[in-house]
Amino acid sequence: MLRGIDVSSYQSSAYDTDGCSFVFIKATEGRSYVNPKLGAQTKTARDAGLTVGFYHFLWPGNLTAQAEYFVSRAPERRGDILAVDWETTGDGTRASNAEKDRFIRKVKQLRPDNRVVLYCNRDFWLTVDTTSYAGDGLWIADYVTAGRPRIKATWRFHQYTDDPLDKNVADFPSRSALREWAQGA
Repeated sequence: MLRGIDVSSYQSSAYDTDGCSFVFIKATEGRSYVNPKLGAQTKTARDAGLTVGFYHFLWPGNLTAQAEYFVSRAPERRGDILAVDWETTGDGTRASNAEKDRFIRKVKQLRPDNRVVLYCNRDFWLTVDTTSYAGDGLWIADYVTAGRPRIKATWRFHQYTDDPLDKNVADFPSRSALREWAQGA
């Protein structure tokens, strides 16, 4: 298993990449937020030779506009991974299953050369999701032993803790296998 992290504006632009093979960086949220550290955090990852992913925190409504907003602000490079972060918003709402699925499909249509994955927590996957549609792969959050999320579905990434930051593993045998998968969109 490969180790990685995910970062947002809460983390430094010069985060520690030691032992990491990949990083996911929050790019956007809704139709108005862009991570102010996006450029610097991306540079840190690229300078370390990591596979880079970008994620969008999904809000209900205006799915096409959100997808366009996300892809217009997330750096565009073959081999980067794009992710939708599907969870409850700060105001207690969430995108529906149909909205989540439409968003993933729209991002894939706009960026056909990038893998597009779904990020959600175990509760969402088991009790909210009704379609099991995760695009090119599932990134599951379940705070248990790394690489052992409590789901039966096939997953690509597992966020196993948020202490002291979001740590993940990827189900690939090597860095080159991850890069090959990411570039094989």
